[in-house]
Amino acid sequence: MFSFNMFDHPIPRVFQNRFSTQYRCFSVSMLAGPNDRSDVEKGGKIIMPPSALDQLSRLNITYPMLFKLTNKNSDRMTHCGVLEFVADEGICYLPHWMMQNLLLEEGGLVQVESVNLQVATYSKFQPQSPDFLDITNPKAVVCRLENALRNFACLTTGDVIAINYNEKIYELRVMETKPDKAVSIIECDMNVDFDAPLGYKEPERQVQHEESTEGEADHSGYAGELGFRAFSGSGNRLDGKKKGVEPSPSPIKPGDIKRGIPNYEFKLG
Repeated sequence: MFSFNMFDHPIPRVFQNRFSTQYRCFSVSMLAGPNDRSDVEKGGKIIMPPSALDQLSRLNITYPMLFKLTNKNSDRMTHCGVLEFVADEGICYLPHWMMQNLLLEEGGLVQVESVNLQVATYSKFQPQSPDFLDITNPKAVVCRLENALRNFACLTTGDVIAINYNEKIYELRVMETKPDKAVSIIECDMNVDFDAPLGYKEPERQVQHEESTEGEADHSGYAGELGFRAFSGSGNRLDGKKKGVEPSPSPIKPGDIKRGIPNYEFKLG
């Protein structure tokens, strides 16, 4: 008994009510048509042929339709949703970033399988460049990420996605997802965290030694040079008259005064 494949495109197979087939994959930029499909490049959904929709309907695959993509030659895999069923038979169109993650070239074979994923509760992203720290408004980053993830149906640990902020592209690697390594992010309440950017190094803390500057005066020996001179000012009379001018005693030199040594020759009066 022999089997012949009379079609140029592979026939989808069913394993336990699951869609599974191989397609020749091309980037979205190769899709023929007058419409600009740059929106597909920014998301995580693919374009499949009409026969896939017919087969999925027969299998009663319900919304959201999620798929596992595998490159068997490199053992790389990711997950995605589907945007449209308008591709030529035997062909599917992928965002360019998705083909890079799968290490696929134009026209390479990709295995497409339908899957059911748990709803995401947590995800952590790592910016792929320290330039990410130049963004001074964290709320704007979170808002931009939320808008970007609306074009995705699911997240897979290890994938690298991109967001556009202030006309600059920032790549983010999915470091962790919960409750599984691949999760659905359609209509979910997900906590988001960020890891330190790739290549970021914390600045080294330099110990500053306190040294007296040239402009700072050292007053430690000032009191010792002048000595202690109590009541060196002049007084006033109670009757308002000016005090007679008396010759002022010769100034005491600092060397004549020795603190702590009494003057035994001192006499009262």
